[in-house]
Order: sequence, then C-alpha cells, then structure tokens
Amino acid sequence: MHDFKPGQRWICDVDLQLGLGTVQTVEHRIVTIAFNAAGETRSYAKHSAPLTRVIFKAGDVIISHDDITLKVTGVHERNALIVYSGINESGEKLELAEEQLAHYLQLNRPTERLFAGQFDQDKWFRIRYKTLQIRNRLVSAPLFGLVGTRTSLIPHQLYIAHEVARRYAPRVLLADEVGLGKTIEAGLILHQQLLTERAGRVLIVVPETLIHQWLVEMLRRFNLKFSIFDEERCLSLEESKEWENPFHSEQLVLCSLNFLHQYPKRFKAALQGNWDLLVVDEAHHLHWSEQAASPEYVMIEQLAGCTKGVLLLTATPEQLGKASHFARLRLLDPHRFNSFAAFIAEEQSYEPIAKAVEALLENQDLSNAVKQTIQSTTNAAQSQALLAQLQDKQANEQQNRQARKMLADLLLDRHGTGRILFRNTRAAVKGFPERKLNPAPQILPKEYQQCLETFETTQLSKPQLLLCPELLYQVRAEPEQPYWTEIDPRVNWLIATLKRVKPEKVLVIAANAQTARDLAQALKEKTGQFIPVFHESMSLVERDRAAAFFADRETGGQVLVCSEIGSEGRNFQFAHHLALFDLPLNPDLLEQRIGRLDRIGQTETIQVHVPYLENSALAVMFHWYHEGLNAFEKTCPAGQTVFVQVEDTLVTALHQRQTDINVLADLISTTQSANQILNDALDRGRDKLLEYNSFRPAIAEQLYQQAQAQDDDPALPQYMDTVFDCCGVHIEEHRTGSFLIEPSEHMSMPFPGLDDEGSVITYSRGVALSNEDMHFLTWEHPMVTHAMERILSQENGNAVVVAMKHKRVEPGTLLLESLYVLEKTGHNVQQSNRYLPPAVIRILLDEQGNSDYPYLDHESINQCLQSVATGIAKQVIQMKEDVIRELLTVSEQQASAQAPQLITQAEARIQQTLAPEIERLKSLHKINPNVRDEEIQYFEQQLQHLTSALKASNLRLDAARVIIAI
Repeated sequence: MHDFKPGQRWICDVDLQLGLGTVQTVEHRIVTIAFNAAGETRSYAKHSAPLTRVIFKAGDVIISHDDITLKVTGVHERNALIVYSGINESGEKLELAEEQLAHYLQLNRPTERLFAGQFDQDKWFRIRYKTLQIRNRLVSAPLFGLVGTRTSLIPHQLYIAHEVARRYAPRVLLADEVGLGKTIEAGLILHQQLLTERAGRVLIVVPETLIHQWLVEMLRRFNLKFSIFDEERCLSLEESKEWENPFHSEQLVLCSLNFLHQYPKRFKAALQGNWDLLVVDEAHHLHWSEQAASPEYVMIEQLAGCTKGVLLLTATPEQLGKASHFARLRLLDPHRFNSFAAFIAEEQSYEPIAKAVEALLENQDLSNAVKQTIQSTTNAAQSQALLAQLQDKQANEQQNRQARKMLADLLLDRHGTGRILFRNTRAAVKGFPERKLNPAPQILPKEYQQCLETFETTQLSKPQLLLCPELLYQVRAEPEQPYWTEIDPRVNWLIATLKRVKPEKVLVIAANAQTARDLAQALKEKTGQFIPVFHESMSLVERDRAAAFFADRETGGQVLVCSEIGSEGRNFQFAHHLALFDLPLNPDLLEQRIGRLDRIGQTETIQVHVPYLENSALAVMFHWYHEGLNAFEKTCPAGQTVFVQVEDTLVTALHQRQTDINVLADLISTTQSANQILNDALDRGRDKLLEYNSFRPAIAEQLYQQAQAQDDDPALPQYMDTVFDCCGVHIEEHRTGSFLIEPSEHMSMPFPGLDDEGSVITYSRGVALSNEDMHFLTWEHPMVTHAMERILSQENGNAVVVAMKHKRVEPGTLLLESLYVLEKTGHNVQQSNRYLPPAVIRILLDEQGNSDYPYLDHESINQCLQSVATGIAKQVIQMKEDVIRELLTVSEQQASAQAPQLITQAEARIQQTLAPEIERLKSLHKINPNVRDEEIQYFEQQLQHLTSALKASNLRLDAARVIIAI
C-alpha cells in the first residue's frame, strides 16, 4: 500500500492527461487527489490506487506555479515531502517544494528509460503507435458510443439515439409503441453520454417487477454494471461508515419506485445524489391532474427538478390521453408546460403544419392553403425559393424530392414537442413479422376439475393462480396422488409438438418458475434430452449458458423453458415457435411474451402455440384474448385499458369452471366494442407531425449505412490479434464466428476482462445477438478500451532499440523515430477529444538531423527490422548518448514547428462543428420554445473552453525508437 501524505505529488497511471496531482486528504481507506490542471478531484482506495509518486532527480528540469524554471541539482525530504534545490535560468540557486510544482508538468519517461537501458520489444512500440492512431480516430467518430453495443442496427433506434445523445443534459420522452425498443434507445443514449463523459452519475427508477430486466439489459447489451439499491444494501453501507449518503457509493444506480416511496429517508438521500441523468421507466403510471398528483409523481417531479438530464419511458401519447401526456411533459420542463389549456390550444395550432408536412412527404399536390402555411410558418425567402423549384418544370424528380424534404424539415423544426418527444409506431417503422395462432385445446384432467370446483364460490386474491392449475393442484394433492406433469395433457402435447416441428427451435414460457423447472424435468425424463430452463432464481451466468445452449444452431437444444420473470429482457428472435404453456392475466405481459420473438430482425412468421385446457379459466382467457382483442396475431395497444374496463367481469368468469356461454359472449362483445372504440380514438389521435419528427428515414438510413460500414471493417480483429500477442493471451478459433482467448504462460499481468479459465469472444453482431454468454468485441467494449488505456498508460513500447536492413540506408546509420502527442489539459479533456483528438506527430531523423526519408514510413521500417541483443543495445546507447540527446532536442523542435498548424486545423474544425450548431439552436429557439437556454449556453461554453484548451496544448514525447542500420 502506498504511503500518502498531504502535499505530495502523484500522477494517475491510467489518465496521464490529468497532469500532476496533489494529495488533499488521507483517510483510513481513501486518498483524495486534486488534479488542478484538469479541474478535477478524485478519490481512490489506498490499497489499489492507480497512482505513481513523482520524484524528480538531479539533471531534470522542473517548473513552478509561477513559471520559474529550475534545473535540479539536489533532492531532499522534509516531513515526508520533497524539496528540490537547483539553478534557475538566471543562474541563481533556489529551493522549490514539491507543492509548488506546476500542475501541468509532464514526465519524460521515454528518455529516462532509453538512457537507463530499459528497453522494450519492438512489437510494443508498434502497438503503441497503432493505439495512438486508433484512439484519435475513434473519439471523434460521429457514431462513437452508439454502435458498439449488443444491439441490432435498427434505423429508427439509431436516429433517436443519435439525435438525443449528442445534446447536453437531454430531457426527453421516449414513447414508442411496444416492441420498438424504448429500453434499447434509452440504453444507447446512456452509453453514449457515459462514454463521452457528458454524464457520470446515473439513476434509473423502475417498477419493482422490471428491476431484473433493466439490470440484465444494461449489463448484457451495453456493458453497464448498475448496482441495485434496496433497504438492505443501504443499511449495509451505513454500517460500514464509509459513506454518509449510500447513493454516493456507486456511479450507476438502479432502484424501484416503490423502494423510494416506502423509505422516505432513502428518497431524501437520492435527491442529494448529484445525478447527471435520471431514467424513469413506465412513467405513464405516475398519476397527475390539475387538482392533485400522486405521491409517486411528486417524487419523480422532485428528482427531475434537481437532475440535469431526464429520460422518461412511457406509453404512447394516444394511449395516455392528453392530460396524462401533458403530465409527463411537465416533468421535463415545468416552466414551458405550465398550463394544460394552453398546451391543448398549442397542439391544435399545429394541425395545418401536420397537413403541410404530410402533403410534402407523401408527394401530394400542394394546395394554396398548404403553400400559405409553409410561407407563413418558415423563412419566407427560403421557402419561396424551394416552392418555386417544385413548380419548375425543368427540375428533375430527385431535385423535387430534395426540395420537398427541405421544406418538410423546416416545418418539423417548428413542431412544439417534436424536440422533446419521440414516438414511433409499427405502422411507421417497417420490418415486423406476421404472427400465426395455433390453438390446441386440451381436455381438462379430472384431478384439476375437482381442484377448480373449490374456487367457484371462493374468490382468489390472485386470479393469476386460476391460470396455473398445476400450482393449485400441487397445494391440495395428497402424497399418493400423481405429480402434475403425469396428468397434465399439455406436457404430452408439447412433446408431440417438438417432434412435429423438429429441428425448429421452440421457446416455452410459463408464468411460474416452479412450473418451468417441473416441465423441463418432465421433458428430460420423457425424451432423454437435456432441456435447458431459464428462471429468476438462476444466476446471470447460469441464464447466459442456458440461452447460449438454446441459441447454438450446431449443437444446441431445440427447446428452452422460461418463467415469466426469468425471460424478461431477453430476446430470442432466432426462434420462430412460441409455446404459451399458460396465459398471463395482463395483456401487456402477453405482448411481452410474444415480444421475445416478435422483434425487428425476425425473419419468419411467428407461430404462437396455445395449449389451453377446456372448461377452465385458461379457456376463458384464451377466448377473451383471441376473440375479444385479437392479441395473439396483432399487437394490442388498447389492451391494458380494455382490461381495466372489464376486469371485474373477466375475473368473475375465470372463477367459474364452466362459464355460461352467454356471459362469455357478452364479455367478448363488450371487449370487442371497447377495443374498437379505443383503437379508433388512438388512430384519430395519431400525431402525424410527431411521427415524421421521430423518424426521418433519410438521416436514419445514412446512420445505418455508417454503422454497417463500421461493422464490416476488419481493423478491430487485426488490432486485437496484435494486442493479444503482445500481452501473452492465447487465441484460437472456437466455432464459426467466435474465438476462445485464454491466459498463457507468457502473460505477465491480468488482461482486462479475461477470466482465469478463458473467455469466448466474437466480432460478429449476429453471433453476439444469439450468444449472450460471448463477449461482443467492438471498439467500445470495456475489454478493448481498457486494453488500449493500459497500453498507453504504461511504459511498454516507449523506449526501443532495433536493427534495420534496408538497401537504401547505409549500414552503421543511426535513426531516431520519435512519437509526440499534442494533447489538451484543463477541464473536460475527454469531451474536448471529441472535437480535438490528441494529435500524433511522428519524426524520423538520422545522426545529422536530416528527416528527408520519404521511403521510410513507419510500416516500411517495420518490414525491415531485426531484434538487437540487450547488451549490444546498451552499448550503442552509451556510445551515442550525446548524439541521441541532440536528436531528441531537434525532433522536439520539429514537432513543435508542426504543432501550430495542427492547432489551427483544430480551431477551424471546432468552429465548423460548434458554431453552426450554436446558430442552429439560436434560430430554433426563436420559433420553438423547447430549445432550452441552458443547451445553447452549454455549447457556447464548450466553444470557449475548447478554444482555451487549444492554447494550453502540451507537446509530450510518448515513445522513442532507436534504429541501427546493418
């Protein structure tokens, strides 16, 4: 463990750009370091801090806060602090305490190691240079943070995530229809905001039943490790006495709304959590009216009020109703949405704009009314020119289409809530499969009949149990009676169905985990095959293995048996058969079950098999779903609302073993009528303007093509092969599209994310989506990013001596290849890298200081190199030390001469990037009040800070390679 004392100077090994840190406080387990050059203060666990003490030696040149330059002649220690004695530029002898060292001071470790004879293998120099080049390209990539996740590349999701994630502290409502991926959209936004350090602390609040689904989705798809907070965890943290506020112990927190409501003390602590981003799922369950609001609504309102960014996931506006929809918007911007009446009036005022946009995008003739709307709503001169182009008979079809799109974009920018509300529908987003219902009525066993008769007069507090007769039977069964799997006809039906559709894969879902376990065991005993099961009592690793076995097309199983909760958050769109062993009481849960297969990317018609028991609650439920809602073959957006309306009648019917045919007919008729009325209302209430704004196909297609090109680029596998070789990681082909990586005897230190027993990786998105137990390596995966950080933060490869045999270079010639990095210091370095990536400057010099070697680029040199024995390399460095020192001085001068041009280019790039965005937001702000002042101010501050950061850029020698021609 390091011995820390206040005032000592340390650097962060994994983030050298922070500059020279100063120890602020030292506690029992925690040390706090202030990195004043970057304007940051960080706390570390003392026993594992990635920190190195900085102590200069005689001969080094150091600089003070006051820009006094001192050549060190002596080093002394006083009270555990270092004091340097030396000579300043005027020849005066001075002393300088380490507390007075400049915060931005850089260490010249390559030079120190080179002359100390600490050489590395040449492969480390190569991978170091390659990593510098790749890092610079990645951080400025337009899709950075959006395509490196285990998600399908779906245009409407990419469009929403790209549109929202690039904003400062986004406050938006995600209201896509069921199955379109609101959780994925939120995850993409989160991932990008965290990766670019626009957000650091995130709180996700969800219903209790969705906790596990969110945990799995964030971890498996986005490599985001959220911590679940409940009362037990908070009490444990309080007992440790390390954290006054338990929520400060983690950066990424996931908790239930019920937990915050049940424990007011915890809610108060959450309010003081200093979150950058708040995510709330199922926000439509928060009740509000102009007269009163529910306690849960008030809680989220308070959290949203003290958090910069807010993502609300909710039902569609049509399903919510105007008042409930307005309540959600109030959470995002209470000042903007302070009057429901004004909101309604404003919405109505957009109707002419909606008609104009529809006419433009649907290629309809433009009426005088539409033209008048366009001219009165947009910039008259600009719109007039575009309208004139549409009337120009010389214009071709492509020019007309472009003019219509530009006019539509101008109108869409005026849309009131279009900037903060995104809602896509299946009608607008293509690519969903058909569904086909396969009903399979089964005779109700007499043992179940006897059990169910009890409940004709006794109301169950949990009607769902009536839909799981095997559970009721087991509670009442005598020891000598057969187990339920021996008497339930659904078991034999399932075995027969598996044989009939073989080798097609079948996903089986049952409501209860015990039912799933029993069913899997029965199938195993009756078929002799291994049957994977998937339920909430299993660990994540166990579930991953079960899902992977099911997904394996070569050696995997045909069937996977899941429980209701266990299957949440998992998608199995590679399967086309879904067997609903029982039925849920809730229409949303039925849609969620079918949604495990009914996803964009599903290539076949989904076969929905329903083996219901006749003369039972399951039969009633089946007929209600199928004949009342048509919920098996179509999505049912009004289903939950209809359920609430007829719930009492439905539950009563479920309790009757043989429901009166007239009662059931009346129930179905009432359901059909209510469903039709609600669907008609939903269709009439569709906001076409919002649909157009939520998904602009041309932009989405462009993003998709860029993402696809990145997927097809072979650069990552080639790069990682080199990294694995350098780090001593053994790699071999596992099966088609995947590889097994394992530690080898040559691995000197643990490799990031690599298990001791090895890991399976893939670079294929398709393989990764079907095999969630594999690491999906992308440029954004933690294994890749941490490996790159380790390469650049450690010294490997920064001092190398090699021999070169080249026909155009005379033997005995000494060359010095130097790599300099021009990087920023100051606030928000990571964010500035997006616009101003650290530039790498390569300088090649011979002993005379000549650099005119156009035929000796980096790759050409690499083809001609040979290793040099360490003893010989040391002799060469000792003999040529003066020459090499002079060459290092010259190379730094040449690199410094290139720096101004790079800075000028960077200034132009930042102006080209940020200035138009600021002007666009200012223009939009005049016509659309949903463009917030703080968003404009943020980008203006960014422009100012980044310009300042450029002026404070430092040139740092990152690596040096001495080359001896033979």
